[in-house]
Amino acid sequence: MQLPTPVYKPAFNITRASHLVSRVSDLEASRAFYCELLGLVVSDEDSSTLWLRGLEEACHHSLVLKKGEPAVERIGLRVLTEEDLDLLEAHFRAAGFPTAWVEIPHQGRTLHTTDPAGTPLEFCATMETRPRLFAQADAYHGACALRLDHFQIVTPKVRESLDFYNGMGFRLSEYVTKDGSLEMVFLQRKGNPHDIVFANREGPRLHHCAYQVPETHHLMHVCDLFVCRDQEGQVEFGPARHFSPGLARFLYLRDPDGHRVELFPSHYHTIDIEEEPVRWEAPGFKAGGWIVPPDRWWNDTMAFAETGR
Repeated sequence: MQLPTPVYKPAFNITRASHLVSRVSDLEASRAFYCELLGLVVSDEDSSTLWLRGLEEACHHSLVLKKGEPAVERIGLRVLTEEDLDLLEAHFRAAGFPTAWVEIPHQGRTLHTTDPAGTPLEFCATMETRPRLFAQADAYHGACALRLDHFQIVTPKVRESLDFYNGMGFRLSEYVTKDGSLEMVFLQRKGNPHDIVFANREGPRLHHCAYQVPETHHLMHVCDLFVCRDQEGQVEFGPARHFSPGLARFLYLRDPDGHRVELFPSHYHTIDIEEEPVRWEAPGFKAGGWIVPPDRWWNDTMAFAETGR
């Protein structure tokens, strides 16, 4: 299989996965899940929106929850400078994708667009800041979520997504093939295995967002909290280890509306230029190591509000 040649110096600098904007039916139920159990912190709130961040995060939000019919609004990515934002807008426009400048609370100038898979995207270069709380022991609750790490999108357009994101400077860290075709691609900008993953399923839809936690024992602790609250049904898959791309220990949870969140304690780094992408062949790779994933983990995903799929 011919993989695209990495683009090490694109015309603009996308730096990382930044934030997710989702709709939830009950803000108070969502607050209990994300703050009391996962350990995120409220940066701001009003009657219809919660802006949340992890304990390590200085930027205002990595998760925005809006009251409404459950769905995902946008995947958020950061660029380094305002100039990068203008160059990025020109790139998407030249590729034939719609672009629009929008005003978003607590963010600098923000670009809305979409990718070849149909994923609704949101780019910004700046965001308000709040104090980091990772050194404040009394701020730690539940799983003690530290920071947003990545998203996984399901789409039949895995190859098109790989080629497009590669052209924007994303590097392929790992990939899964089946009968000679691409099943999954793991793409990164910040130097660990992935900022965004594309998996071959009907879509575009969001499979999950992922937050890093301090230690493996936090995965067990948060499971205990769900059991104590008679909410163990929201523990979907794990704790276990991916003997497959990423190789991380993990836990997948479902929020009150069915949005899936992965928690994991660590990743390896993929910084050096001589590191080649790791290839896995289905069905030889094991998503859950010694645990078989439930069918709903493979097939139950969240629609994007813009596409309705």
